[in-house]
Amino acid sequence: MGERKDARSEEFQSFMIGRWPRLMRTAFLLTGEQHAAEDLVQSTLEQVFVAWRKVGSADDPEAYVRRVMINAHARRHRRKLKEFLAPRDDSGLVREVPDTGDRIAQADDRSALLEALAQLPPRQREAVVLRYWEDLTETQAAEAMGCSVGTVKSNAAKGIAKLRAIPGLADMVTQGGHN
Repeated sequence: MGERKDARSEEFQSFMIGRWPRLMRTAFLLTGEQHAAEDLVQSTLEQVFVAWRKVGSADDPEAYVRRVMINAHARRHRRKLKEFLAPRDDSGLVREVPDTGDRIAQADDRSALLEALAQLPPRQREAVVLRYWEDLTETQAAEAMGCSVGTVKSNAAKGIAKLRAIPGLADMVTQGGHN
């Protein structure tokens, strides 16, 4: 039994190490604050570790973990936990290397993007982050958010419309884009 437990711990550790950067990015985009993001990922992974036998054997463990994180974030927001979505000092932030096709991650002024995200209601922010930063399908985002595909479509469309209405933001995001 001890060997199984050790193997399960090693499997979880391997999963966690491989997913940590992406989980942190998603959590930061949801919370907007480095420490809150770290807390969110840590509490998510604590819940996942306890249920690792079930999670590790799921068809898509990463989707399961994402759903746990979205639910944890939603619970914190419902408790009216104050979030600072545009930190004044980002010196302690982990710098990510942009994906080659990720124009948003390549934008020079990430603080403008964070400030814009801060203006979105939580469900719209979740839909935008999951669809456009994490590049999930509408179905995957709906599973992560615990809602219908139609709700994801609606929240993502409203969120993108609000972001496009911010002067200068649309130009910054689409620089070097379509001709």
